[in-house]
Formats: sequence, structure tokens, C-alpha cells
Amino acid sequence: MELQTLTYCVVGFSFVLYIGIAILSRARSTSEFYVAGAHVHPITNGMATAADWMSAASFISMAGLIAFLGYEGSIYLMGWTGGYVLLAMLLAPYLRKFGKYTVPEFIGDRYDSQVARVVAVICLIFISFTYVAGQMRGVGIVFSRFLGVSVEVGLYVGMAVVFTYAVLGGMRGITYTQVAQYCVLIFAYTVPAVFISFQFTGNLVPQLALGSQLSDGSGYLLETLDRVLVDLGLASYTAPFNQKSMIDVFAITLALMLGTAGLPHVIVRFFTVRKVRDARRSAGWALVFIALLYTSAPAVGALAMMNFVTTVNGPDGHGQVYRTMPSWFHTWEDSGLIAWVDHNNDGKVQYAAGNALTGSVTDAPHFDSDRRGIYGERLVTNPGEGHIADGASFANEIYVDRDIMVLANPEIAGLPNWVIALIAAGGIAAALSTAAGLLLVISVSVSHDLLKSTIAPTISEKLELMASRVAATGAICIAGYLGLHPPAFVAQVVAFAFGLAAASLFPALFLGIFSKRMNKWGVISGMLTGLIFTMGYIVCLKGIFIMPLYANTPENWLFGISPEGIGTIGMILNFSVAYAVSRVTSAPPEHVQQLVERIRVPR
Repeated sequence: MELQTLTYCVVGFSFVLYIGIAILSRARSTSEFYVAGAHVHPITNGMATAADWMSAASFISMAGLIAFLGYEGSIYLMGWTGGYVLLAMLLAPYLRKFGKYTVPEFIGDRYDSQVARVVAVICLIFISFTYVAGQMRGVGIVFSRFLGVSVEVGLYVGMAVVFTYAVLGGMRGITYTQVAQYCVLIFAYTVPAVFISFQFTGNLVPQLALGSQLSDGSGYLLETLDRVLVDLGLASYTAPFNQKSMIDVFAITLALMLGTAGLPHVIVRFFTVRKVRDARRSAGWALVFIALLYTSAPAVGALAMMNFVTTVNGPDGHGQVYRTMPSWFHTWEDSGLIAWVDHNNDGKVQYAAGNALTGSVTDAPHFDSDRRGIYGERLVTNPGEGHIADGASFANEIYVDRDIMVLANPEIAGLPNWVIALIAAGGIAAALSTAAGLLLVISVSVSHDLLKSTIAPTISEKLELMASRVAATGAICIAGYLGLHPPAFVAQVVAFAFGLAAASLFPALFLGIFSKRMNKWGVISGMLTGLIFTMGYIVCLKGIFIMPLYANTPENWLFGISPEGIGTIGMILNFSVAYAVSRVTSAPPEHVQQLVERIRVPR
């Protein structure tokens, strides 16, 4: 069976599975829609949490970043996994003991303030929509490559599927759908990893392959990859701080870690179990399920880069004649996610530091006759800036989108079509599982925290449930637009969302549990300061919805910290402002301080 037909079958079957589960698990009350009735088993919740948390960034983009950043790609591994441990230990059990539906509800009740609740909803919406933009981009990438449709059509299909099981099933339907999605994505991620690991090292365990010798006897994997990249004029794979400074690596890692602990769509999963003990158990199971992918990612990234450079680079070490390029290169080039720009017209792929596609770009309706100088449907007319390689005055000639490395890996390695189809289904499962969780927390915050708790307290449960579904529909439409116009590649967009969470919600949650003296004025001031500063910095340098005001270069970074890591500074500002304002205003009422005691002290 040809690849596209097989992919349609595999992806179509997964969609039927998700929608069928949603129909069988349809929510019939607000409790089932918001927190699945708080009756989810810890193992089931752990698996659903893993799927909810491991987004398209984890499945599609993280290994691609590790492939290109090498040592520095560990910031995503350390930040995301370390943050989850922080969430499980510091926040989840206490929030479950509080026993409500949403993060804004906790903040509103803890600080005895409707204003604080509304500000928390605003922070949650900014975080969730930024995060969901990366997921929808991931859906578009997978559809455009594997199903032979445009990114727009792929997004519309993905939106329709999410609409069906998120709006119909609520948290109950999403929970059991995410269990199925976890099974799909982890199987899809590990099978190609095992194949490629065995192909290169003769070792079936990817985690062990990272430190193994290559089958051809040329040396250890990392040692050989390091040598190949340096010989090509690129940065060392294992040396630290080649592309990012030490302060930026530290800031990004901390922002990802604290952002994970402040993500509302992950926190709400701990409200779906019966008891505080079950919240701790489900957190432990989630770590087990997450570890299966995250311990494989470094090997997948290294093998992907090794696979790529040995395929594209010719036997003479300077790139091979383009017309002998393998078919996978042409296929991915048609998607606009990989390109070769033959600046010096010698018919070979050559490397240098710099972006191959930097320069003026004009629209081109079709490829030129020999398919050179094309990026998707855009013609690059000027070479970019970069170092000179092999005496030729041109910049880097090859461009590879980080988001394709995991998806293209099976094709590069020449694996069977069913493996390629499987990884397409896994990428879609990873994106849709997280998108559904994000869209649900947006809809619940609008219907429960704004409508029910603030605007119309007397609204019936039936109308509140209807409002949740309407809000979810609106959120899906906005998510689709953001997926069509993302500000960056998947993992970078997700990093922005984590930075926003670290700068806004994490301090409010942490202080709400561990500081009886923190009051509503302090937390409101802190959340607004962290959110405005962090979002403003990202918008100025990355241009979400508008053109960037400054070039995103180290010269324009505050303290040498990139937009991905600026959430660390936002978090520090949040804590500082909250502390200062709380000390010059009155202490919280006695009943609020007693609430904090009840949350912190075990029964």
C-alpha cells in the first residue's frame, strides 16, 4: 500500500477511535465537563496527564532542537521534566486538597477577590492561546506533509476533531481520549527510535544507543557526530554554550521549569482524582509515562542529526550533487520545511554558519526548472549573511525546519511505510491531546470563573454547561487562526507559553499555598506586572500579531536573555512586586489565613 493511502488509514482509524471514546464518555453535568466527576483512577489520570503535558513540542520539536543545539538542547529536557517534579511535589497535592474546578477559582477564593480571579483568567487565556498556537502548527505540519493537503485544510480537520471530543465530552471525554492518544504517540515515537537505533548502533534500546559505538566501527555515536559537524564547519555537538550563553541557558531552563508548575491545563488534571493521595500517585505514574519519551529524546535527536548529515553530505565531505538527492528531500522540500539555496551555482550542498534563507524574498508561483533557490513557494533572491565555506562567498546553503527532524527521520532512514504512517498519527495525537486540554481550561475559565462566579451567579447548571461548550467553540476558532499564523516553530512558541506561566500564575499559586501574609493587592499587582512585562518583551522581539519592534538578536536582549527565557525575569518581578505591595497593604482576613492552614496541614 502506498504511503499516503496507508497514512490516511492509520490517521483515520485514530480519529474514529478518539471520537468514539468522546461519544461514549459524553459529559452530562458541569462536574463531568470540568473535572470528569473527580472519579478518574490514578493510573488512568497519570497516562492522560502525560498525553496532556507531552505536546507537539515534545513529540515533534524537542528532538529536532536537540539535533541542532546538541548540548544546549538539554534545557528543554531539564526544564520540562524538572518543572513537572516541582509541580507534583509543591503544588498538585495542595491544590487537590482545595477541591475546586479551576486555577482562577483557587486564586479567587484564596485571595478573597473577584478581581484576582479575573486577572488569573486573563493570564490563563494568554498562556493557553500562546501554547495552543504551537499545537495547531504541529497539526498543520503533519497534515501538509503526510496527507497531501495544505496546512489550512489540515488545521480545519484537526479543529473539527478537537471540537467533537472537547465540546461533546468535556474533561471526561478528553481524559479517556488522552489515554488512547498517549498509547498512539508513545508507540509512534519509540518504534522508529528502536529501528534507527538498531540501524546505526546494533542496539535496540535508544537510551543505550546514545553512548554506543556505531555499527560501522567508526567510533562512538556522539564522538563521530561531533567530528562530522566540526569538519563541516558547524558547531560542536557536545560542547556547551555554542549558540546560547550561560545566562540564557539558565534563564530558559528556569522559565520552562517554573512555567510547567504554573500550567493550568496540567494542574487541572489533579482535580480529576478522588483524594489527595490519588493526586500524588497519578503524578508518579505520569512521570513514568513521560520518562518513556523523554529519556529517548536525546538519542532520537543525535540519531536524527547523524542520519541527516550522512544522507545529505556527499562522500567528498563537501556536499553531493543535488540531482542525486534522495526522494525524501524533494518530498519535504515541497512542504516548504526544508530547502537548498545554491548560492554559488555549483550543484552541491555546502554548509556555513548562518541562515540559508536570509535575504529578500519574492513570491514565485512554481519551482524553477532545476528546483534551486526555492523555499516552499518563495524564491530567495539574495544570499544570507554567514561565514565563507570552501573559499566561496556565500552563506549556508541548506535550511532545515527543526520541526521536521522527528517526522522525517523514518523516511531518511528508509524505514517501512507503516512506520512513517505511524509517526504521522503520533504527531497528530500529541498535538491534539494538548490542544484539547488547553481549549477546555479556556472554556471552563470563561463559563465558570467569569460567567458563573462573576457576571451571572444565578445561572443554571444547564446554561453554564452550554456556555462552556460555546466558549470551547470560540476558543477552537481562535486556536485555528493562531495555528495559521504562529510566531515561531513549535517548541519556541511553547517556550513562550511556559515563560508567561512562570511570570504570572506560578508565583500566585506558590504564594497562595506557602504565604499566609500574601494578600489580594500583592498578588494582583504581581500577576499583572509579570504578564505585561513578559508578553511585552516577546511581542517586541517576536511580533505576535504585529511586526516585531526590534531585531531578535543578542544585542537587543535584556541581560542577554532571549524571549524564550524572559519569563524568569518576569517571575522575579512578580515575586518582588507582590511582596512589596503586600507589605504596605493590610493582611488577608482571618478566614483566608485559616484556609491556607487547612490546605497545608495534612488531615
